[in-house]
Amino acid sequence: MKSKTIYLMGALLCSPSILSANDDVGNWLMYFGSNKINDKYSIHTEFQFRNHTLVPNNTEQMLFRTGLNYHFAKDKFVTAGYAYIPSYEFGSEQDAPEVEEHRIWQQFIANEKYGKVKLEHRFRLEQRWVDGDYRDRVRYRLMMFAPLNQKTVMTEGSLFLGLYNEIFLNTKNTIFDRNRLYGAIGYQYKKNIGFQMGMMNQRVNDFDKWYLQFGLVWNTDFLSTR
Repeated sequence: MKSKTIYLMGALLCSPSILSANDDVGNWLMYFGSNKINDKYSIHTEFQFRNHTLVPNNTEQMLFRTGLNYHFAKDKFVTAGYAYIPSYEFGSEQDAPEVEEHRIWQQFIANEKYGKVKLEHRFRLEQRWVDGDYRDRVRYRLMMFAPLNQKTVMTEGSLFLGLYNEIFLNTKNTIFDRNRLYGAIGYQYKKNIGFQMGMMNQRVNDFDKWYLQFGLVWNTDFLSTR
């Protein structure tokens, strides 16, 4: 099954329609982790390397995000944390970013199951300082996970489909900030390690762009090392 999964992801990556759109399609490389401290608390770690082009050699943004999770129920938790986001103009040759953002954020995540399908609701608030200009933003994402070869998504060896839509709203000026629509094939290599590869469309006002995305989810348990 592992060889079939690698072949499927490779075939999607090498699709002529994707490669021919190299100038119009961006690329995101992403890592996410939930690092368990005890039964109630864990640390969120995240890094994203976003590129203007399909080949990751023209940086659009980098995102460093961390936070403290409080798991108050089996399928529900809240988070508060900090993020730093430097942004670069297309074709920029300078090492320093043109725009820098510091962000405080809070979120609530709740999971539901309907048969084999898992739904994740994510509500997020952001207090943003973009080059010193303060802004507030509200986000809501609904994501669906559907296993393709197992009974559950998180089973080792599970191949799954991941779909989400996320809307971003500002609290002043232009209310609509952006919308993201995403579809991917995922593979649960181990219980705590998973991969996703997919395409995301991001619409900002009347402009939209596609991004090829690779994601690694690697969760750790500090309790197991004691």
